[in-house]
Amino acid sequence: MNMDGGNGDAGGIDASTLPGRRTGLLSRRSFLAGSAVGLGAFGLAGCATPDGMSLAEAQKLYGPVPEEKFPIPAVDVTKVDRKYYRRTVRYETEEAPGTIIVDPGNYYVYRVEEDGQATRYGANVGRDGFRWSGDAYVGRKSEWATWTPPKEMIQRQPEAAKYARGMPGGLDNPLGARTLHLYQNGVYTLYTIYATSDPESIGSGVTSGCVGLLSQDMIDLYDRTPVKTKVVVLPA
Repeated sequence: MNMDGGNGDAGGIDASTLPGRRTGLLSRRSFLAGSAVGLGAFGLAGCATPDGMSLAEAQKLYGPVPEEKFPIPAVDVTKVDRKYYRRTVRYETEEAPGTIIVDPGNYYVYRVEEDGQATRYGANVGRDGFRWSGDAYVGRKSEWATWTPPKEMIQRQPEAAKYARGMPGGLDNPLGARTLHLYQNGVYTLYTIYATSDPESIGSGVTSGCVGLLSQDMIDLYDRTPVKTKVVVLPA
């Protein structure tokens, strides 16, 4: 996804089910899985700690966000396995506080905190054959970014051609409310950590390498992540 001027292409999103357009149209999942093919591999690993968050607590944590430019509805938390609710957990690592660690094998993203702690988020990750591992960094941040499909996706999915000049930000946009764009050596990898409004995607491999968090979780991570933050993707 090129993000010059706030535009981005979906390097890593799978495209047949945009929210509210699940039949016969492009989707957030197909966008995620449809691009970033042939790019180099990265990697991440982590630990999973059971949690006991109640359904009522989760409903509060993942409630509506009406003050956004495009008001975000509440998550139907009954569609998310409770182990993927946001939690503070013990996490032993030599990485510095603030580092983001993606564990695709367990469908988690960690933000390293002080004193052996981490904030853990449930995630969707790359599908089989599209997972990657290695080190990167946040080279750009975007709010409600315009999405532009790459030429390779348009060739595979001609229905994406209608967005060749860009799909404006909004609830149906596959990049969602917030996006962290991952770079290596000054070059955009086309991989992102992005906001998804599809709770059923959490805990599954549906993309071509991008990593999705629930919108409420992504806003939390985004607000605490400056440009140049190190990102470690563990092997699945």
